[in-house]
Amino acid sequence: MSGQQGWAGDSTPPHPAAPRPQKQSSLVRPYAVTGGRTAPRMKFAMEALVSSVTSEYQDISLLSPEYQAIIQLTRNVRSVAEISALLRQPLGVVRVLIADMASEGLIRVHQPALDAGKPDLNLLERVLSGLRRL
Repeated sequence: MSGQQGWAGDSTPPHPAAPRPQKQSSLVRPYAVTGGRTAPRMKFAMEALVSSVTSEYQDISLLSPEYQAIIQLTRNVRSVAEISALLRQPLGVVRVLIADMASEGLIRVHQPALDAGKPDLNLLERVLSGLRRL
């Protein structure tokens, strides 16, 4: 190589702008899961409860892996925060997915009843209990 040392023999890459090889990751970036959207189509609290309306025998294999995971998790009623923690996805991403699924009729979102601006204490205790089980 006429006076130039290659990458293996030198501490600098052959071309400063050349990208370094990266490991392939099976993880999908959160913004890709939501199509770049950061705001859900409907507003709901993170303590809102979510339940699946699909039957256990309904074929969900054509849905995205994220939708399938949320449907499986919400066969038992869970809070939005709990779903986010179990999926290890940011709360904003999960809120967008849940709003999309609710508009498609795949899940039902149960908003907490507010009493003089305060959330239902029973609901908050159930959410806290669920988070402790994690």
